[in-house]
Amino acid sequence: MPEPLLDVRGLKTQLSLEEGPVLAVDDVSFSIPPGGTLGVVGESGCGKSLTALSVMGLVPEPPGRVVGGSIRFQGEDLLVLPEEKLRRMRGRHLSMVFQEPMTSLNPVYTVGEQLAEGVRLHQGLSRTAAREHAVEMLRRVGIPAPEQRVDNYPHQLSGGMRQRVMIAMALACGPELLIADEPTTALDVTIQAQILELLKRLQQERRMAVMLITHDLGVVAESCDTVVVMYAGRVVERAPVKRLFRQPAHPYTAGLLRSIPALHETGGAGERPRLKTIPGMVPSLRRLPGGCRFRDRCERAQELCARVEPTLELKREGQDAACHNPVPAP
Repeated sequence: MPEPLLDVRGLKTQLSLEEGPVLAVDDVSFSIPPGGTLGVVGESGCGKSLTALSVMGLVPEPPGRVVGGSIRFQGEDLLVLPEEKLRRMRGRHLSMVFQEPMTSLNPVYTVGEQLAEGVRLHQGLSRTAAREHAVEMLRRVGIPAPEQRVDNYPHQLSGGMRQRVMIAMALACGPELLIADEPTTALDVTIQAQILELLKRLQQERRMAVMLITHDLGVVAESCDTVVVMYAGRVVERAPVKRLFRQPAHPYTAGLLRSIPALHETGGAGERPRLKTIPGMVPSLRRLPGGCRFRDRCERAQELCARVEPTLELKREGQDAACHNPVPAP
């Protein structure tokens, strides 16, 4: 196995709330090899985005703070780096595409100015060379007439174009790792497919590793090598993508897969069937249940699940799950 490009071990990120501190990311571990693609999935509020911000060193403090674990990038622990060195690494070696481009792009600067800023900072290019590089990056991400669009402001672009600008900004300095946080949220399905195809093409061209955060299991199946499933701040399953879709071990993962609409299924008399859902709600981090955090929603819960919190451990070859009563293999 190649040495991981990114190796996260026992990550704990705390949020300070009025009621007291809570662990929003609790003992999360995963790794990404050079050129690999890791999918991180789970319901809203499970800690996916906060995990990404922890890796980037962008957790807002207060109220957040990384309180445990290690984040090794190319063998170097990012959590102990001086802020100045970490700032130089962001953009140059690891970059992030944020969930909503309209709030991430500065409305008072043109997209060209915002693209050029990073390459001038990290690569020392002149204003002219940086502008030329910005035009070339806009061309590479598929924006038409980049020589004109480089002088547009964010509000003059469509949602799909703004997302392409965000990707161009993230890739402008040739990072080894790209974190994409819900990169297709709020885009229509045709634009979603274009953005995902763009990411895949750029990843292959640059031999870049990708950490893809999403709630869309269809996107994961198309794009990822390995999947981490999170629930209430913890990793509940970790497996190669084909194995996870074929034989999920954790009941939560199985529930997520059952909730995917299938075109070929029909109900009685040809009616469209009701979607299979997971009953209940994700527990509040302020009031987590004892034992397994998923037990109140789990059809396989046992008495042990109420007393002992399961640990993430090997259940099948290459497949880890945090469950006392995992789903049997078919």
